[in-house]
Amino acid sequence: MTVEQRQRQRQRQRQRTNARQADEQQPAAAAPQQNAGPQDTGAKPKDPKDLKDAKDPKGPKAALIRTAFMDVGVPLGLYYGLRAAGLGQWLSLLISGALPLGQLVYKMVTERRVAAVTLFTLSVMACGTAITLVTGDARLLLARESYLTGLLGVWMIGTLFAKRPFMFTTMVKMLPEETARTWHSNWEQHARFRSVMRWMSVAWGAAFLIDSAARIVMAYTLPVDLVPVLSVVMLVGMLMIVVRVSKAYGRRVMAKIA
Repeated sequence: MTVEQRQRQRQRQRQRTNARQADEQQPAAAAPQQNAGPQDTGAKPKDPKDLKDAKDPKGPKAALIRTAFMDVGVPLGLYYGLRAAGLGQWLSLLISGALPLGQLVYKMVTERRVAAVTLFTLSVMACGTAITLVTGDARLLLARESYLTGLLGVWMIGTLFAKRPFMFTTMVKMLPEETARTWHSNWEQHARFRSVMRWMSVAWGAAFLIDSAARIVMAYTLPVDLVPVLSVVMLVGMLMIVVRVSKAYGRRVMAKIA
């Protein structure tokens, strides 16, 4: 065997040895990748909920709970705290009712924009407060809340004449992106879906109108110190009923559409 043949033989042996070593190392390298999952490969799939949380870390539901606590819970606690400290009914109602007004003003200043809903709410509450300052009537101050809920009910029903009713425009903002796209598609393609959104908007508007009428009755017939807590209980109960009925009805209709 010549020298050249020996060199060729050694070269082929080295190639076979390298190929064998590569085959042995390949499964060992693949196993950690399988065990590590998407996080180690840097290709972690993005869940729609994660995208939503990244866009809004606290989420609309958390913001809604926080708003309800600050606009309802804190003023209610402040009123009874002031009453326990010996302040009169009218002054306690005035101070506790001024807190939501201050929050609305703070929101407009910090966000540097004036939303139509915020301006509407601020105008109604300011007008009601101005009237009570002139009259000094605690019961009129209690009835002030009924103006807001009543006008909200009228507005909800009035959105039937808009491009999208209240229920659709409100709920679609709280849904994940994929579900929101499905809602928009259903609105364009299914007349039954549009009808459901309109009827649910009417139901919510009617509920707020009933709440407004009940607040007026309570403000002028029940003891003043009892009305604030009863108003909150009635509002929470009304919302729970409307939400449950809306969800049940909505799921049934969506199942038929699907």
